[in-house]
Amino acid sequence: MEFDVLTLSILILVVPASFVLSSAAGLGGSLILVPALVMALGAKEGVALAALLLAANNVAKVVVYRKTLPLAQAAWIAVAVMVGAALGASLMVQAPEQWVKIGVIFALVATFAGDFLVKGAAAKGPVGKAWAGLLALTSGATSGFSGTSGPLKGVALRSLKLDRQYLVGAASLVSLVGDMTKAAVFTHSGLLGQSQLILAAVLLPVMALCTLGGRKLNQQVGEKGYAILFWTVMAGYTARLVTAL
Repeated sequence: MEFDVLTLSILILVVPASFVLSSAAGLGGSLILVPALVMALGAKEGVALAALLLAANNVAKVVVYRKTLPLAQAAWIAVAVMVGAALGASLMVQAPEQWVKIGVIFALVATFAGDFLVKGAAAKGPVGKAWAGLLALTSGATSGFSGTSGPLKGVALRSLKLDRQYLVGAASLVSLVGDMTKAAVFTHSGLLGQSQLILAAVLLPVMALCTLGGRKLNQQVGEKGYAILFWTVMAGYTARLVTAL
């Protein structure tokens, strides 16, 4: 990996911003990190490095939010994301990029259509729980494909009906599982090597500081402010996927 001016600029400006956003909202770091790294390094290498950095950052988030980790409630979503991420990342290594983009858009449209259909009473029953699991599985697959899960993971997590701090904790835990799964697949395929691992280690202090800053921001905004932040991230995910074609 070559550290030219563009890559260094991204590391200095974009990486910390993505860590703060991820810690404040619980998710969303890939929204700005993935496209920036793709621009600097290329599609597959950028997605792979983003997965590694976000996995390391999610370790810091899990430590910071350790008192509000809803392990029992989020466990099945984490498993679904892990399976989806393994499948998506494995396919991304071999699939043409345009196919990946088309698949992501298809998953996005199907998600919002299905979410509308099962809304209401079904959302609290077995159908709603199964739908949330399918969203989590699909979010893992799209994350493995394109580096970002889109709004799917956020919608699945919202179905848990958790308080704000616990929602961020759940998002951090689920994201950690997904990103670590992707990083393992990308390392095995040769997309991640020693230089990327060293970079992640060097950035650990930055991750810690940004995570603490993001948590402070999360604590300062009210419920309405957090809702605006959360759905702004969801809108950003959607816009990025729609414009990817």
